[in-house]
Amino acid sequence: MISVLIADDEQPAIDELAFLLGQDPRVGVIHQANSGAEAIRLLTREPVDAAFLDIHMPGLTGFDLARALQRFERRPALVFVTADEEGALEAFDLAAVDYLLKPVRAERLHRSVSRVVEALKASAAPAPDAAAAAQPEMIAVTLGGTTRMVRRDEVRYVQAQGDYARLHTEEASYLVRVPMADLERQWADTFVRIHRSYLVAVPHLTRIRLGTDHPTVVVGAAELPVSRRLLPGLRERLEQATIRPRS
Repeated sequence: MISVLIADDEQPAIDELAFLLGQDPRVGVIHQANSGAEAIRLLTREPVDAAFLDIHMPGLTGFDLARALQRFERRPALVFVTADEEGALEAFDLAAVDYLLKPVRAERLHRSVSRVVEALKASAAPAPDAAAAAQPEMIAVTLGGTTRMVRRDEVRYVQAQGDYARLHTEEASYLVRVPMADLERQWADTFVRIHRSYLVAVPHLTRIRLGTDHPTVVVGAAELPVSRRLLPGLRERLEQATIRPRS
């Protein structure tokens, strides 16, 4: 069971979130704070596994509190709970494991607790090197007016969509306001360009047909075209990843 802190300047919001968290059997002790300063004092005495922070608190905001927690020896997993969609990118910069929009739904909160548990397991597991110990990269995405955090390693392929890019996961697809060329450069360690419209995650490739007139790769349920111009680069990446292309 995990211990949590809820920090919000509105007591009804604390009560509602505490009630929902109390329904989850993975949650044990629930601490409450009505301000950022009170949260700091409490965490000095009672370290917790996860902190659910409102952003817009007077005085010490949720973001201020998150930055202060970076100096703690035992830093809790951070989940921001707010009515403001605009803070998702800053939450991502602060390595939050999730970003919940009010009013919080029980099923969405359940997924958030799952992310916290996964993050705690990852931080507790012994790692042979620094790369293995690193937390998965999180991306702030919007779907149906709701902002959430998606792990980069959940993205199977990226599709160009005008000046932006669409990230495809097993569950859904998400439009992000980032040019695909930027993602190609930033994600070059695990993604490879196969077409002017597609980047694919090499670990998610399930079938490869390169020795035909119309080469393709299969990622999950999607079969994507491979450009002849980009075929040599794809072959090189597959060789590096010890994946043999199928004819």
